[in-house]
Amino acid sequence: MAEKRSSLPTEEGTVLEGRNALSEALKSGRRIDKVFVTDGDPDRSLLHLASQAKEQGAVVVRVDRRKLDQMSETHAHQGVIAYAAAHEYASLDDVFALAEARGEAPLIVLCDELTDPHNLGAIIRSAECAGAHGVIIPKRRSVGLTATAAKASAGAIEYMPVVRVTNLVNAMEALKQRGVWIYGTTADAKTALYDADLRGAAAIVIGNEGSGMSRLVAERCDVSVSIPMRGKISSLNASAAAAVLLYEAVRQRQ
Repeated sequence: MAEKRSSLPTEEGTVLEGRNALSEALKSGRRIDKVFVTDGDPDRSLLHLASQAKEQGAVVVRVDRRKLDQMSETHAHQGVIAYAAAHEYASLDDVFALAEARGEAPLIVLCDELTDPHNLGAIIRSAECAGAHGVIIPKRRSVGLTATAAKASAGAIEYMPVVRVTNLVNAMEALKQRGVWIYGTTADAKTALYDADLRGAAAIVIGNEGSGMSRLVAERCDVSVSIPMRGKISSLNASAAAAVLLYEAVRQRQ
């Protein structure tokens, strides 16, 4: 059976099925988010392809062949199915270049292990509307630029640089070295959001939908702030919290 390629958008982005499809995508420099390969397959060409994808930044996941069969749209996956991002990722340099071009102090959103593509898309939308300069997401345990996230951004994904990093804590240290102060949100923070100074170079951290910021990320924040809550529910949706923080930064910078 001939190898086929599916370019239909899915929850994960664009689907690439088969070895040639993935090989050509890697050769072209296309960004690959995730690669699923048959676990235990000794075929050297398949192992080499998985290694190439990993070297270029993809997350490689080994699964039972029956799982690949279930995932396959073409029924000709040849032991490998890959997902390409619905949009190209940017770099930290792109984020700082955008801020410099506008003559503004960088304003960045860091997403700590968000798993809902609707939340990520909404955050990208709010960030673009607020004039932020970039959104940073980790590779693992986090949703990427899927078709659903792209749709939820309402077109903002075309204008907002999104950086995908191997390690969010390392990215935070890189930001600090470039003069960026990092603000995390916790319910019990002693500093209220409206008392924080967001006029300078700032990055705000939005934690996981259920558990909030991970411990290592929380420890690396320069300032912890709380959003005033006046109702009976004690927390906001991740994208709503991001919008509140972003627009407080907008207010202060006017």
